[in-house]
Amino acid sequence: MHDESDTRHELERFHRRVARGAKLERASSTELAPEVLARFLNALADPTRLRIVELLAREGELHVSALVERLQQPQGRVSTHLACLRTCGLVQVRQDGKYRFYTIADHRIPALLALARDLALPYAAAIATCRVAARRCSSED
Repeated sequence: MHDESDTRHELERFHRRVARGAKLERASSTELAPEVLARFLNALADPTRLRIVELLAREGELHVSALVERLQQPQGRVSTHLACLRTCGLVQVRQDGKYRFYTIADHRIPALLALARDLALPYAAAIATCRVAARRCSSED
C-alpha cells in the first residue's frame, strides 16, 4: 500500500535530486514521454494539490499562510504539495522578503481544470467507485 508518507518521501528525494543539479529539460509536445505527462497529470490528481490550484485560480496570488488557513492543513503538508506543483510547472512562487506568494504558472491551467470537470461530470458516479483511480490519489480529504 502506497500511503501519503511514502509519496511525501518520494517527493522529497526527487526535490533533493533536482537541487543537486538533476536536469529537468523542457521538451516539445511531440517529444513528451507518456510517463512525464502521467506525472504532470498526477500532480493534479491529489485532492489537496487540486484544491491549491483551484484556490489560486479563483483568488489569485496567495501567501502560504492563507493557503494553510483555507485548506486547514499543516503548513509542512501544504509546502510539500506546493513544491510538487512548482516542480511540475503548475504554480510559481514570488519571494517578498521572508514571505512566499504563489500564483498559477500558466493562464491555461484554469481552462484545463474546467475541461477536466466537463469531461468527468457524466461519469462522476463511476469515477467515484473506480478502485484503480482511487489508488492513484496520494491523499484523501
